[in-house]
Amino acid sequence: MRYLQDMTFSDVAKLIKEMGQPAYRAVQLYKWIAQGALYSEMTNVPNSLIESLVGEGYGDCPIKILDTFTSKIDGTIKLLYALGDGNIIEGVLMKYKYGNTLCVSTQVGCRMNCAFCASGLDGLVRNLSCGEIIGQIIAVNKLFGNGRSVTNVVLMGSGEPLDNYDNTVKFLTAVSEDEGLNISKRNISLSTCGLCDKIYKLCDDGYSPTLTISLHAPSDDIRAKIMPVAHRYPIGEVIDAAKYYFNATGRRVIFEYSLIDGVNDSKDCALELVKITKGMSCHINLIRLNSVKERGLKGTSDIKVKAFLKVLTDKGVSATIRRTLGSDIDGACGQLRRRYISEGGNV
Repeated sequence: MRYLQDMTFSDVAKLIKEMGQPAYRAVQLYKWIAQGALYSEMTNVPNSLIESLVGEGYGDCPIKILDTFTSKIDGTIKLLYALGDGNIIEGVLMKYKYGNTLCVSTQVGCRMNCAFCASGLDGLVRNLSCGEIIGQIIAVNKLFGNGRSVTNVVLMGSGEPLDNYDNTVKFLTAVSEDEGLNISKRNISLSTCGLCDKIYKLCDDGYSPTLTISLHAPSDDIRAKIMPVAHRYPIGEVIDAAKYYFNATGRRVIFEYSLIDGVNDSKDCALELVKITKGMSCHINLIRLNSVKERGLKGTSDIKVKAFLKVLTDKGVSATIRRTLGSDIDGACGQLRRRYISEGGNV
């Protein structure tokens, strides 16, 4: 089955032209797609065109919301989505003063297998299509009855976005189109484990989302213990790629650093982190580890988190502690999906 949500506006315009339809039908159709409308809801699109699309094998919606869970602590909403092939993915809607940010998945599972993340426990199942990625945003907007419920997007859910490069960059094009969701490119962040060759390619192909790199250690020996990708891309290469990205796009790079008790939270680690980021236009986002029981890692105490932060800021490094959201609703990547599957669809 093919889906209209997998298409950019130029794709839809080309399809409409090939069907012998007037150009304005593409605008009408694409606006409906961006609203998550089913064919039966597209009131100004002629039945003959709908029938042609169905006859050509185009479905109207590749994803639906299966269930939602709202945090009693901070109002964060965790979402379970069902895909057309029966696979399950998840996302998180976080509410801030400046708007609503949706954490979006790019793969079912993940091949990176980071030691602190539930998404990689079962490995990579498959990549998501562009339509399945953008469909998460569309589904949330439709759920809340507002085409602009989601104002900011972070590609930080299950999966490694740059491991699904083609669909990710197609999404980056489609999500910002005037005829569709029209989300500002400045409001989109992409989180990567540090696939250096793909970071260079992202720049060279002309894309410039806010780049967030999962660093989580200041040295190769520590990083390799918690992130298998470190065996392929040493920290020196990751830092070089980050510098290249800033020079090419003018956009400050964010380094994510999850503090793990007894692993990467010492004063020496903080000082080494200062050293490797010295002189860079970057920001370090310290994260209180949201523990995954299967992983057996423990988060650093609040006292040590604040002490780590103080070392960084005293040395002039831009750094903050990320606010913890959704801790009572399996907020970390992959936790809710895994529990849903293991408990036979009951959570």
